[in-house]
Amino acid sequence: MRLLNANKEDGIAFIDKLINRFQSFPEKYEESVREIIKEVKARGDEALVDYTRNFDCPSFTRKDLEVSLEEVERAYDQIDTELLQAIRLAIANVKDFHKKQKERSWIETRPAGAVVGQLVRPVERAGLYVPGGTGGETPLISTVIMTAVPAKVAGVEEVVMVSPPNKEGRLHPALLVAAKEAGINCIFKIGSAWAIAALAFGTASVPRVDVICGPGNIYVTLAKKILAGEVGIDMIAGPSEILIIADESANPAWLAADLLSQAEHDTLATAVMLTPSEKLAKETTKEVKKQLKKLPRKEVAEKALEEYGAILLVKDLSQASELANHIAPEHLELCVKDPWSFLAKIKHAGAVFLGHFTPEAVGDYIAGANHVLPTMGCARYAQALGVHVFQKRLSVVAYSYEALSEEGRAVIKLAETEGLSAHANSVKIRLKK
Repeated sequence: MRLLNANKEDGIAFIDKLINRFQSFPEKYEESVREIIKEVKARGDEALVDYTRNFDCPSFTRKDLEVSLEEVERAYDQIDTELLQAIRLAIANVKDFHKKQKERSWIETRPAGAVVGQLVRPVERAGLYVPGGTGGETPLISTVIMTAVPAKVAGVEEVVMVSPPNKEGRLHPALLVAAKEAGINCIFKIGSAWAIAALAFGTASVPRVDVICGPGNIYVTLAKKILAGEVGIDMIAGPSEILIIADESANPAWLAADLLSQAEHDTLATAVMLTPSEKLAKETTKEVKKQLKKLPRKEVAEKALEEYGAILLVKDLSQASELANHIAPEHLELCVKDPWSFLAKIKHAGAVFLGHFTPEAVGDYIAGANHVLPTMGCARYAQALGVHVFQKRLSVVAYSYEALSEEGRAVIKLAETEGLSAHANSVKIRLKK
């Protein structure tokens, strides 16, 4: 893992690369995704079956599209009690966290008799995308929980989940149990861009949704980007990221483990540490090398570290906070002596993890905060997936004659200035007696 100085040429160049890491999508992928979307819109279930046969399960048929109740019931017998308890604990914590995000409707009456307000309403139907995870062998249970729970807390009546099947045409039982426990209403065995298109347009089998959430590969991400507007989406997500700010109080072995926890996600993942301590930097570099040898996903992590991994020496922790705000990482760990006082300096991050006993992994699974987070510097203006994604705000306005008499002249003046005489007349005609 590279050891660079943030104030020297090579370190400055690396930081610039991080700050400008937003990635555009190659044109060839976009053409493929547009063709897939076109096919699903035109051919519906038939296209879904064809794509699933070609890419996931050769024997797939139309009757295999939706997961049956019997499959869900059998899934409970296929997982152990400890896993079920972990799923239920995660759901309880995520639900408790997201309940606090719910917005409230409000109405107020002004002195002259005008009534204004806001009604908060959930979308009627939400679609959740859950990646397959190594051909179905590594079920992304946490993604089911992190997308389904805020939707249900928001009050969404129907939550639809899609996930690609394995080569036998099945979904991992842990995914099915998590979906049932989280309150998902129906599950379909489809993946990639064709699953996103099916949710956006609807087919004979798959219901059309109002909002689509959840991470995925480049095809999933592009499909969401292209169809945004046709359907609501949560965000355009890129590769996973972690930025750690550490001082002499930190344990180099723990820091190395946290850096690798993100590097193992993807060859494009970002894993960076900022520290004013050269000793800590060198010890952490050694630990990364040592732990990397034992990592099952060694090759993935190694490639990620080569491209977007580094430990940067900074002048002091103040410089570290400034750089962190410029980088705006998905995950930010504050592994410093007094993280709570340091928190006030942080402006831009998807999620912040404070102290030596708060590895980013607790946020991924059990803490309750959502792990679907803005990447590629989008934390400058974007936020974690939450209840707000599944709710809408409807404005309410009611004027009495007295209120319109008092404020109508201002409406007329503004409308006439904008050249919209019919707007002005809609007020004038009401004020005539």
